[in-house]
Amino acid sequence: MGYLIDDSRPIFVQIAERIESDIIEGGLPEGTQVPSTNQFAAFYQINPATAAKGVNLLVDQGILYKKRGIGMFVAEGAREQLLEKRREQFFEQYVVTMIREAAKLGISTEQLTEMVRRGEKVR
Repeated sequence: MGYLIDDSRPIFVQIAERIESDIIEGGLPEGTQVPSTNQFAAFYQINPATAAKGVNLLVDQGILYKKRGIGMFVAEGAREQLLEKRREQFFEQYVVTMIREAAKLGISTEQLTEMVRRGEKVR
């Protein structure tokens, strides 16, 4: 049984997202080598071709690059690129959704702002 938990999404996408998170959180700094597709395959108990598909997704985006005969490495600027991507996803998934729901409920901008401020205390 693998370690990935979301059966509703393709495994290769989850592999790519796990690598992205490791880069964002500092576990894989820019310039460092990432585990091989065989290591990913063994750890997650998946087919190496599936692991390679996830890694190659990040190569296509310029997040990882290949050093022939050595392996895959985190590209310079990858963390900032990923942060910008995640910020945009956050905006679309949470902020836009929140504003639309607030409008449906008749919550004013001022009330919404106050709710966000109140929510900051939860951190």
